[in-house]
Amino acid sequence: IVWRREQTMSTDWLGYGYAMLVGTGGIIGYVKAGSVPSLAAGLLFGGLAGAGAYQLSQDPHNIWLSLAASGVLSAVMGMRFYNSGKLMPAGLIAGVSLLMVGRLGMKMLNKPHQP
Repeated sequence: IVWRREQTMSTDWLGYGYAMLVGTGGIIGYVKAGSVPSLAAGLLFGGLAGAGAYQLSQDPHNIWLSLAASGVLSAVMGMRFYNSGKLMPAGLIAGVSLLMVGRLGMKMLNKPHQP
């Protein structure tokens, strides 16, 4: 008989919140400045982050989509913040994305060892 420990699935609320922040930022950029690229990027990366949060909620080891989305956003928005010096929106999204990368990196390091 093989005994398995039941894994409790926990919802990645921080991931979903991050996805909503990114998507909302794209919508606000479109409404305030008429920026179609902001809308497209916000919805694309917000959708990817939301899908990554769903995957992470289903399997705590499946961090790759979330890590890719937040990693790309931290790099791109970090460069925009560096070049413009504007905290909104580039600095905010770069900072929050960098925090998500750190959080996901910690999840990767703290994986329980499989027997």
